[in-house]
Amino acid sequence: MMAKVDKSLPLEYQTEQSRLNILGFWIFLGAEVVLFATLFAAYGSLKDNFAGGPTPAELFKLKDVMIETLLLLTSSFTCGIAIWYMRRQNLKGLLTWLIITLALGAGFVFVEINEFIHYVHEGATMQTSAFLSSFFVLLGTHGLHVSLGIGWAILIIIQLIRHGLTPTTARKTFIISLYWHFLDVVWIFIFTFVYLARMVF
Repeated sequence: MMAKVDKSLPLEYQTEQSRLNILGFWIFLGAEVVLFATLFAAYGSLKDNFAGGPTPAELFKLKDVMIETLLLLTSSFTCGIAIWYMRRQNLKGLLTWLIITLALGAGFVFVEINEFIHYVHEGATMQTSAFLSSFFVLLGTHGLHVSLGIGWAILIIIQLIRHGLTPTTARKTFIISLYWHFLDVVWIFIFTFVYLARMVF
């Protein structure tokens, strides 16, 4: 039996299955909020325990953090443009802006990995102090989520190329966009409370 399609709705919401899947993903994002809230709470409790190791003022470089922030926030903007093209049934525009989004995300991951390598060379590892343990776990979890998001989006791009824009591929694309915007929001909190607060105060 064919799924009923309501063409009065945006493409990603046109079938009941798509609407249920999107609702389910919002619930999943709620669980992700709890995960990151727990990691932020752990960091907040341990951020002043340096154990004689490097402090944030000694480690953090505003230039690198600003590059990461610019890359990831720009990728959120380009992801929004991709969805704009999707809503207009423009597959070429959608694919173009999705690829740009992933390139920016990959640039973010590259800069973050180099940042971690620099910290390790400075003697800052997870074993050095409670501050660094909580720092690496929080940022590492976020970075892993971004990396998984890139892999996930690549699989969706392959499906878009093979099957074109359908209610199913549109729903999958919309869901990955929600995930991507969520990771950008998490990064804003990381930038504000982990980096900026420690460099300013």
